[in-house]
Amino acid sequence: MKIKIKSDRIIVGNGLFDGFLYFEDGKIIEVTDKDIKCDVFYDFSGKYVSAGFIDMHTHGAGGHAFTMSSPTQVALGCDFHLAHGTTSIVPTISAGPFEIMEQAVDCIQQAKDGKLSKANILGGHLEGPYLSVNQAGAQCADYITKPIASQYERLVKKYPDGIARWTYAPENDTDGMFCKYLTSCGIVASAGHTDAKYSDMQVATENGCNLITHLYSCTSTVTRDHGFRSLGVVESAFLRDDLYVEIIADGKHLPLDLIKMIIKIKGIDKVALITDSLEIAGTTVTSGTMSGTDYIVEDGVCKLKDRSAFAGSVATADRLVRVICQCGYTVAQAVYMITCVPAKILHLISKGRLEKGFDADIVVFDDDINVSNVFVGGNLIQ
Repeated sequence: MKIKIKSDRIIVGNGLFDGFLYFEDGKIIEVTDKDIKCDVFYDFSGKYVSAGFIDMHTHGAGGHAFTMSSPTQVALGCDFHLAHGTTSIVPTISAGPFEIMEQAVDCIQQAKDGKLSKANILGGHLEGPYLSVNQAGAQCADYITKPIASQYERLVKKYPDGIARWTYAPENDTDGMFCKYLTSCGIVASAGHTDAKYSDMQVATENGCNLITHLYSCTSTVTRDHGFRSLGVVESAFLRDDLYVEIIADGKHLPLDLIKMIIKIKGIDKVALITDSLEIAGTTVTSGTMSGTDYIVEDGVCKLKDRSAFAGSVATADRLVRVICQCGYTVAQAVYMITCVPAKILHLISKGRLEKGFDADIVVFDDDINVSNVFVGGNLIQ
């Protein structure tokens, strides 16, 4: 069945196209100005038509967590994000006892293999336990360790298709063996929750690390030792063109001016937008306890109860696009950073663009970035 979409705002690359988008059997056939008769026709004139959003860092939403969960809960959390435009997702697992993290990977794998979600589950993201205690942030420091080869090798071998990325602290992987193992298995190695210096990042990048987890959130900066300065992760990200960065673009974790500075330095080709959302995203919850930590929700962000720091995001993908537009970028540029860039980072050869041969994962939204329609694999979900 051939399907046609008409719009004067089809997002192609960094610009807009006025014409028609055709797809069949889950794949885009053509984006053209030619009007061809089809079996099904949707007129979205006046609305933006975009490739589906890709969120590669989220802990849950709608009251559904991705850690200490079940396959059904994973699917429900993914479906909640789908309603806000996220057609492809990488459920994130927080640091904890390794057996609990393994159970979470198993749940994600089951949800993925069983196609329990209407969204594309790309595999899990382990955010820990090989992090820095000093940069733990909202992660529980009790479970943080240095990389243990017997531990991570067994998990990867058990779930060869269940892990898409792994965040770790490069300073605890001094020989780069953990990073090298991940990348040799096709897993994205990302530096995060880390006190690494530039020398640590050099080892990491030489062994395949090419991403910084939520830049400026739990990432080291310039330090001094007896007057001698060393670059941290932030400066390494700016200095090295081979490093991508992801940012929590909820407008709270990073002020708008800092977001603009990051994008100015790195360029839109190297910046990916993430929600890093908690399970309470999209709910009316205003306080509670997660992983033994008391929190409150106010000002559009989750904070520690004493308001000393943020505890996590409550954003969905549509909000990220909205915030980037508030920074002065076009809708097409904002969309690029949550479609094309994460697709490149995750090595997704058929997602992230509205082009011939790509998957028909499509989002339709208005000027205020309110999502009205979502297609996954060419199927209208809402």
